[in-house]
Amino acid sequence: MNLFNIKDKVIIITGGGGVLGLSMAKHLLQNKAIVVILGHNKSTVDNGLVELKKIGATVAGYTCSVLDEESLEEVSKKIVDKFGKIDVLLNVAGGNMPGATIREDQTVFDLKMDDFKKVVDLNLFGSIQPSLVFGKEMVKNKKGIIINISSMAAQSAITRVVGYSASKAAIDNYTKWLSVELALKFGDGLRVNAIAPGFFIGKQNKDLLLKPDGSYTDRGNTIINNTPMKRFGEAEELNGAIHFLCSDASKFVTGVVIPIDGGFSAFSGV
Repeated sequence: MNLFNIKDKVIIITGGGGVLGLSMAKHLLQNKAIVVILGHNKSTVDNGLVELKKIGATVAGYTCSVLDEESLEEVSKKIVDKFGKIDVLLNVAGGNMPGATIREDQTVFDLKMDDFKKVVDLNLFGSIQPSLVFGKEMVKNKKGIIINISSMAAQSAITRVVGYSASKAAIDNYTKWLSVELALKFGDGLRVNAIAPGFFIGKQNKDLLLKPDGSYTDRGNTIINNTPMKRFGEAEELNGAIHFLCSDASKFVTGVVIPIDGGFSAFSGV
């Protein structure tokens, strides 16, 4: 018996058209899962589907808001009508905003609370709401897996990203809380875990970490100096842990946050 087999598992990925979400979707599709990507932007979802259909046909995509219960309920019904079940939810949708980030020439007193609230809404409530909607379908089958996305910013104070840090710290607690709630109330077939990526270069943070010539900024160098592996991560390096958490190989694993960070969280800096 192959405990890592995920063939025919119906896996939903919010933010599935983004860099990390699409990388996860491609890996899962290559391993014979049924992949459903969700996003708030139709063109992003459509473009993601074009890429995924080059790999396999067991894929679908829908436009919805992770903050809109009615929108998610409609999508949930479509997915169950089409595929008959929901096995896994990956809460990948998230992000940051300039007003919730403290620039080098600012202090915390320059924080824009409206942007802070929007970041918390997206990262925290944008994971809670899909978990509740799609989790109801999992409970019906007494089996299902929810995987959240945490961050190194949740575990220690990383300067500047105050709103993002607060929302991801809440994700850690919610992951543990929901794992206990579902297991106690609905049995050992319901599991909730998270991964905590280290530093990966994406669209949102590229200018913070890299200069136009490709060399590291001061912040980029600070991160590398505190990462024992001395490099940034690659999107596909998240996929092994995701695959493990989606499979029966992790059948007795719930309520954990797995760092994927090149040793950043283990290193004291000395």
